[in-house]
Parts: sequence; structure tokens; C-alpha cells
Amino acid sequence: MNRLISCFIVCMLTASSALASLESKTWPSTDKAQQFVKDTIVIGMLASPYGTGWTQPSQLHDYFQRARDNGITGHEFTVSAADMTWETFKDQHYHFRAAMAQQSDKFLIVHNTRDIEAAHVQGKTAVIWNSQSAELLNGDLRRVALLKDIGIKSMIIAYNDTFRPGSGQLSAYNGLDIGLTPYGKKLIDELVRFGILLDLSHTGSKTANEAMDYMEEYYPGVPFSYTHSVPSGLYKNEPGATPRGCYRTIPDDEAIRAAKSGGYISPTFTEWMMDGVWPDDISPKQAADMIDYYVQLVGVEHVGIASDDMFSTELVVNFAKANADLYNDGGYMLNAFEKGATGNGELAKILAAITDELWARGYSNEDLAKIYGGNKMRVWSQVWEGVPPERFLSDYPKRLRLRQEFQDKFFTR
Repeated sequence: MNRLISCFIVCMLTASSALASLESKTWPSTDKAQQFVKDTIVIGMLASPYGTGWTQPSQLHDYFQRARDNGITGHEFTVSAADMTWETFKDQHYHFRAAMAQQSDKFLIVHNTRDIEAAHVQGKTAVIWNSQSAELLNGDLRRVALLKDIGIKSMIIAYNDTFRPGSGQLSAYNGLDIGLTPYGKKLIDELVRFGILLDLSHTGSKTANEAMDYMEEYYPGVPFSYTHSVPSGLYKNEPGATPRGCYRTIPDDEAIRAAKSGGYISPTFTEWMMDGVWPDDISPKQAADMIDYYVQLVGVEHVGIASDDMFSTELVVNFAKANADLYNDGGYMLNAFEKGATGNGELAKILAAITDELWARGYSNEDLAKIYGGNKMRVWSQVWEGVPPERFLSDYPKRLRLRQEFQDKFFTR
């Protein structure tokens, strides 16, 4: 059990150290870009569990207030990962909710896409629960229905290691990818039944491709996504990249398949996944490079953003160094940290500068609105609520206009 807990701690927090999100750089940007971010629905991603990522409610309160002040509408919150049990999931969920309850007027738990719009108009934080593991089910697929009611909106079926549904990327990196198991197929059935998005981030390629095969055969038209994954095609061309590359990246063919399903792919602005070849804070140019790479690969309608934010967690790097045998990656992660890959781009501090960079590359406001949140909402509307994408796209401009009129009349951001 201790080993399982230790693995969970390290797996969840590998993108962090003394210079993680809270100490990451605030990048200069134009007033126009800052206002655009505030006016646009922006959905990022937070991966920072209670007990290791944060310990005091004030840490969450400060982080989310900074996000609100800078126009970040909401976040996909990782509330479960690796080999977490049902009991540890409940504990994690409780601590997040207890912290939010201290400022209950500032958070909105999302159950449908209109909740995201409401959070944006009201200046609240939209909370979109994500599970990076299926192990919290403890093998009981009936619990998927409970997760739906709790508000889990997406799920990874195999995070890094090998589990009941199949193998994750670290396991595949070490030569073991068992593919999608019969249990994994039944799990996908339940995810589709209850409208929870299949997330293939951190999943081994054999397992991921067999999951995509299964979706395409039995659930054609239901999208699946990579909610936070770095493009390996961009990484391999970077100076100093290791021959094997980072096991957290995904090959182009997997991104293309996800886009063809109607889903989206979001790069994560996390330095160590680029092997330390970007040894300082992720810059707006580097973040834009990842976004642009995916846009060129799959089209602007299928790209999102996911900073994969972490808090200041120096203790995790110390833990990883002292217990390297628990994270069998051949020293990859620690070597990246030693090279200086210590942080990630917190959206509140970098997104306006990314906006200036993408404008300079010819991206329109409409393009950025899709990338920053619109594409996710289209996919989520289809998976969560069964709304055909063409209907969402036809209704969305009217909804945006009405939301803006309501905001102008009743709220100021």
C-alpha cells in the first residue's frame, strides 16, 4: 500500500518543483490581449492534488482568484490519478470541495456546458472534474454512474502503468503494453452510456489505438480526446532531445485519429515533458509552437489548451530523487529536472502573451476563441448532453451574443 501511495504522489506531480506554477514567470502582453482573454471563455487544466500539490485552502483561493482576475473561466481539475482507490478519491474530492465551500460564491461545479457560460458571465470559476485513472472504480463499473452524478466529465483508462483496462505510456515505454482488455471495453461502454469523455492522455499507444478501434466500431460519431499531451513530432526536432524521447508525448497518427472522431487535442505547457530541452519557463513562443503544431496537423477546430498547472512542490522533486526506483523511467524525469526543466506556464500569467504571439502568426479572434475553450465546449456538449456538433455550432453564436448582452447589463469582469 505504501508503494501504491508513493507511486500516486510521484505520478501526479512529475511536472513540478521549486519553480512550478506559483513561481512561474508573468509574461508581458498588450492591453488588447489581456482584454481578449477576459472576454473569451478560457478553459485550462489543473493537476495538483491535496496533500502534495497543496495543503492549505488559501493556496487554492489565491490561485483561482489570480485566474479569475486574468480571465480564466474554468479548469479541468484532476481529482484522481494512477492507482487511487475509491476511498482516496473521496478524500481528494472532499478536500477540494471543502476548500471551495469557504468561498462558495466563487465556484460553480459544471454539469453541462451552459454552466461554463454561466461561470464566465458571473466571474466564477468553472470546475470540470477529470479522472486520470479508472482504478478508483475498484473494478466496480456501476460506480461510473456515481461519478457522472458527482460531476466527473472525462476519464483516462490507463495512466502510465498497467492497470485493469490496459497499459499507460510509462509501461509502454518500458516494453509492456497489453492493449485494451475486455474490462477496458466494458469500461468504455459505461463511459459512453453515461456521457463521460474518453481521455487517452498518458495511455500506451497499443492500448490507445485499440480503444480508438473499439470506439470507431461500436460508437461511431462519439468523439474521444487527448486532454493534455505534448506532440512528439515537435519534440523530436528540438536540439538536445534524447533518442527515446519523452514517454508523455503522443505520435501524430494518434492525434489525427482523435481529431477525426470529432475530438480535440490539447498540448500541455509543462517543461519536463520536453526533456529539459526548454530549460527555462515555458515561453509564449514555445507554447504557441505547440498550439500551432497541432493546428497544422489536425485543424483549428480540434485543438485546445491545457497548461497542466502545478503548485510549488519542491518536496516532490526531493521525494523523486530519494525514491527513484518507484518511478521506473530510466532517470528521464530527474534528468529533465537537472537540466532545469522545473516549471510550467500558468495560464493566468502567460495566456495573454500567447495571444499576442498567435495574433502575430495570423490567428484570428475566432480561431483563438475555438482553441481557448470553444472546441472543448463543442465536444463536451456532444458527449455530455448528446447535442450534435452542427447544432452546437449553429446555436453557439446566438448564445455568445445573449451571454455578452447579459454580462454587459448585470456584471463587470
